[in-house]
Amino acid sequence: MNASYYKHILKFKRPSGTSRGVLNIKETWFIILINQDNYGIGECGILRSLSIDDRDDYEEKLKWVCNNIHLGKQKLYNALVEFPSIQFGIEQAFLSLESLNSFELFPSEFTKGNASIPINGLVWMGNKDFMKSQISEKLNQGFNCIKLKIGAIDFDVELDLLKFIRSQFSSKLIEIRVDANGAFSPKEALEKLKRLSDFDLHSIEQPIAVNQHDVMANLCEKTPLAIALDEELIGVFSIEAKQELLKTIKPQYIILKPSLIGGIRGSLEWVEITETLNCNWWITSALESNVGLNAIAQFTYTLNNVLPQGLGTGGLYTNNIDSPLMVLDGHIMYNKKGKWHNLLDKLYPLYI
Repeated sequence: MNASYYKHILKFKRPSGTSRGVLNIKETWFIILINQDNYGIGECGILRSLSIDDRDDYEEKLKWVCNNIHLGKQKLYNALVEFPSIQFGIEQAFLSLESLNSFELFPSEFTKGNASIPINGLVWMGNKDFMKSQISEKLNQGFNCIKLKIGAIDFDVELDLLKFIRSQFSSKLIEIRVDANGAFSPKEALEKLKRLSDFDLHSIEQPIAVNQHDVMANLCEKTPLAIALDEELIGVFSIEAKQELLKTIKPQYIILKPSLIGGIRGSLEWVEITETLNCNWWITSALESNVGLNAIAQFTYTLNNVLPQGLGTGGLYTNNIDSPLMVLDGHIMYNKKGKWHNLLDKLYPLYI
């Protein structure tokens, strides 16, 4: 078996704002496995400034993986604890290699095009008019769950946007989630949650910055609005540490981003822990290309979670990988007539 890696810079169709800044490009890496006439592909979806494996030796670790691919999936995964995005890439690549179809990692009614997954429509930060136009666009596209990034513009303006949605659609028709990405200060957080709760929201993701466990626990106890942990899960490696985190904070939800928390195995560990607590979860992509998004969507379908998932990021880029994935009426699904672009045609034509 031969293994190699390739860096790909994804280009956003339009600048996408969060409380941590505006995104114009997104770096990602592919691991390619070649075994005789078969190949496997996995995406290592690192998010610079957020991923715990945003380190100077990231590419060096990818080289090490390729040079030691003979160790196999399990030993490589165990050796990559501090590199969760590479763990997920390895999981994908071996599943892809072992599958009859390189992109069908979890065969199901979803991959047959007979079933779909409900997702939220993502509204990026920007000025009021830009965010309002995105909201209208998502509603016109048939989404009944909208997620707004908040925390970067004036809070009263953000409340006006929520008021705009609620003036047209009740909570029975449109579910609203907001994501603060840790933008609120501990002193102001509870008051802001109270004001947000006036609009009958589903939940807020990560209202305050990470590693303030006592403060977050207090918020989760007193909040009038369900809180979902997101960035708080990053860098929590052991099962014991995961259990301690959730038992301490007692959130209403957690958000699972496989590229940031150790892929399939890491996500399943979190899910198993929530089953013993009064906590629910949903899965969100971390701005991967369609390769990683495909793996996440297929995996998510197998878990039978009825909540809208955060898997609507496939249309963000001008140079994504062509795939059968499509979004229609607030759901992600496989287009039966769609085709995967053969990535190896671009990356490794000599292998074809």
